Amino acid sequence: MFRVELVKLLRRPRTWVTIALLTGLPVLVAIFLKVTGIGPRPGEGPAFLAQVLNNGALFPAAALALVLPVFLPVSVSVVAGDSIAGEAGYGTLRYLLTRPVGRTRLLASKLVAAIVFIFLAVATVAVVAFVAGASLFGVEPLATVSGGTIAAQDATWRTAVTVVYVGASMLGVAALATFFSTTTDSSLAAALGALAVLITFQVLDLLEAASALHPYLPTHYWLAFVDLFRSPVLWRNVARGFAIQGVWVGLLIGAAWANLATKDIKS
Repeated sequence: MFRVELVKLLRRPRTWVTIALLTGLPVLVAIFLKVTGIGPRPGEGPAFLAQVLNNGALFPAAALALVLPVFLPVSVSVVAGDSIAGEAGYGTLRYLLTRPVGRTRLLASKLVAAIVFIFLAVATVAVVAFVAGASLFGVEPLATVSGGTIAAQDATWRTAVTVVYVGASMLGVAALATFFSTTTDSSLAAALGALAVLITFQVLDLLEAASALHPYLPTHYWLAFVDLFRSPVLWRNVARGFAIQGVWVGLLIGAAWANLATKDIKS
């Protein structure tokens, strides 16, 4: 079952079109930066983008900061929202479960496919961004947010941890969309439901009146990977980001499993 879902994921044109669109935005931004030579002022715009003109090694982190607030969550919501609801919408869910495939195994295989998509997309964005950044802007010793410089080997592991962190941040999105996917027969409704909740979280994160909720919102620590490029690394918010995603993923996957396990499958 796991192999079937992975093959299905990798053979779908939608998977590669989505990844191409995710990588295309940072490349387009890099081309505009190179042609015009105009970047955002320091402290303005997406994280690290102001420094990219002087050092292409920062572009993978900048590219992830570009796609993280909107484009990446939308992509993950669409893929994960289609997991169970898509089968129900096509009328194949009942037939899948009549085979020797338990509901828990079906849910697990769908989650594995979503996780593979997340890390494939995030890693591809980072790799393409590094190639584009190095080609257009060159590679220099990496400047830290704190003002120092980072050796090449340190820059490599910090970027790798950034990829893992951003991927882990999207696991909460996948879990949320998967939960909605078990409540409806429409993959579009599942994706839109997940996005509506995420937008609500992001709005609350901007409200000072809701500051007591901020540490518990899954979107609050999405950009904490900026602290990986300080010297020394500030792990506090990064660790909190991993922890809060773990809590939300556990709760949402538990709710998805409970709903699917007790659901009367008619599709």
